[in-house]
Amino acid sequence: MSDDAPKIHIDDDWKSEAAAEKERLAEQVESKEAGPIPEPTFIEIVQTLAMQAMVGLGGMQGPSGQPIPANLDLAKHFIDMLDVLEKKTKGNLEQNEQEILDTTLHQLRLAYVEVVRGAPAAPQG
Repeated sequence: MSDDAPKIHIDDDWKSEAAAEKERLAEQVESKEAGPIPEPTFIEIVQTLAMQAMVGLGGMQGPSGQPIPANLDLAKHFIDMLDVLEKKTKGNLEQNEQEILDTTLHQLRLAYVEVVRGAPAAPQG
């Protein structure tokens, strides 16, 4: 064999530097706290239900970027849940909470109608 072939030389300095870097990264991960979870709010509840409705309307993508197929029964269920929330909280919300709930429900209902109108007719029989 020829001595011209490149030789890989891993010395102790490289190993100790790699170990130190690994420790620094581990410490950074441990030191980064997510912080306290904020207090739940009415708007968070509305946003959570609206997000589920959007998933049902096919308006979201999966983790790898592929579209999630529409599930209109699921979308209607979450829109109906927001409607129940609206009826049960009537007169008990702050103005901005009421506006967000009204706007969210209105937009989701319009989106639902658009998806239903664009959906192919279900086979009969």
